[in-house]
Amino acid sequence: MSMESLPDALLQYILSHISNARDVAACNCVSKRWKDATTYVRTLYFPRNSFDNPSSGEIPDNIVQRMVSNVVKLEELVVYSPFSPSGLASWLSLVGQSLAQLELRMDNLADNQASRESPSKLDCIGAAKNLVSLKLWGVLMINSPKWDVFQNLSTLEIIGARLEDPVLTVVLLACPYLKRLLLLGCEGVRSISIELPYLEECKLDFYGLGNCSLSLISPKIESLEVQGCSWIRVPETGHLKKLSISNSSGRVYMIDFGNLNVLEFLSMRGVQWCWDAICKMLKLASEVKHLFMKVEFTGDFEALQPFPEIDFVEFFNSHPKLQKFDIHGAMFAALCQRNSLKHVDPGFVIPCLEEAVITVRSPLNAEQKISTLESLLKYGKNLRTMVIKILQMKSCHTSADDFFDEICRLRYMNHEKVRIE
Repeated sequence: MSMESLPDALLQYILSHISNARDVAACNCVSKRWKDATTYVRTLYFPRNSFDNPSSGEIPDNIVQRMVSNVVKLEELVVYSPFSPSGLASWLSLVGQSLAQLELRMDNLADNQASRESPSKLDCIGAAKNLVSLKLWGVLMINSPKWDVFQNLSTLEIIGARLEDPVLTVVLLACPYLKRLLLLGCEGVRSISIELPYLEECKLDFYGLGNCSLSLISPKIESLEVQGCSWIRVPETGHLKKLSISNSSGRVYMIDFGNLNVLEFLSMRGVQWCWDAICKMLKLASEVKHLFMKVEFTGDFEALQPFPEIDFVEFFNSHPKLQKFDIHGAMFAALCQRNSLKHVDPGFVIPCLEEAVITVRSPLNAEQKISTLESLLKYGKNLRTMVIKILQMKSCHTSADDFFDEICRLRYMNHEKVRIE
C-alpha cells in the first residue's frame, strides 16, 4: 500500500511525528494533501545548519515564522539555528499558548549588544505561558527577564551561561513549581539560595574559583549533584537518595545536611576537602549502598595534607549497608595505615559489600595495602568483584615492581573475584 492510498487520518498521524524542519518542508512539496497533513506536526526542530544554504533570499526568522504559523497546535519547538529577539517574539506570539516544550540555542554569551536589547530573547520567552519544559543553551543573563510566573513549568535546564546572582534569583522565583533543575557550565555565580517546594532533581555545575555557596530548601529533593561549591547547606533531606558533591577548582569547607537515612548513592570528589567536612559526610551517610570517593587531599587551609588514618573495622561497621565501594588513592591509603587492622573482632564481617573498585597510585606502604586488599576479600563474605586499578604509579624503585607482583599474586590466588585494570 502506498502512502497516497492511506486514509487522511492515518496520513496525518504518520506525518505528525516528523519533527526536523527540513523534512517537514520536503513533505510540503509532495502534494497539497501532504502539506495539509503536516499542519498536525507536534514538534518542529531547526538544527544548527538549517539555513546554511538558503535557496532564496528570505530571512531565516521569516522562514521559521511561516512554518510555525502553518501548524495547528505546536507542542514542542527546538531552535539551534541563529535567530533574533524579534523573530522569537513573533513565533511565540503565534504558538505561545499551545507550546509545552521550548529549547533554544541563544548564542549570546559574548554579545554585549544582547544586554541592551529590548525586549531581550529572555524577555520574549515569557510569552510561552504554558511551558512544561524550558531548555536554554549559551545564554547571557546579566539583566533580569520580565517573566510572569510559569504555572506549569516543571523542568528548567540552562547549559552554558554567564549570569549574576540577582538574575538567577528572579528566574527561579518565576518557576516555583519546578521538579527538575539543571544549571550546567554556569559562571558568575557566587551565592545561590534555592527554595523550590516541589523540586525532586537538581544538578548544579558552576565554573570559576570553586568558592560558591549554596543553600537549598526543597523537602522533596531526591537527587542532588553539586560542582563548584565550598559551602553547601541542605537541611531537608528526608527523600534524598542520590548525592554527588565535587569541587575541581576550590575546596569543600562546610557541608550541612539533614537526615540522610534514605541515601543510597554518595559521591565525593575534588582536590581538597576539609577533614571535618569529610568526616561529617561519612557519618551522615551511614545507610549508603554505593560510595564513591575521589578526594585527593585534606587540610583546612592552603597546605594540602594526606588523610589521617581511618580504622578499617570502624569504617565498615559504620556503613553496614554498603554494597559497592569505589576508593581512589587517598581514601584507600587512609584505610591502609599500620594500626587499622590490628584489632579485628573474630566475628567481624562486611555483610553487604558486593563490589569494590580500588585505585592505587603509589607503592608506599605496600605491605599494608596488600593486607587491606586481603582483608576486603576475607571479611567481605558477599564480595563478588574486586577491581584494582593501577594509575600513574611513577617510581623507578624496585618497590613498584614488587608491589605490582604482589597484586598479581593476589589476583592469581583469587582469580574468580579479582581483576586488574
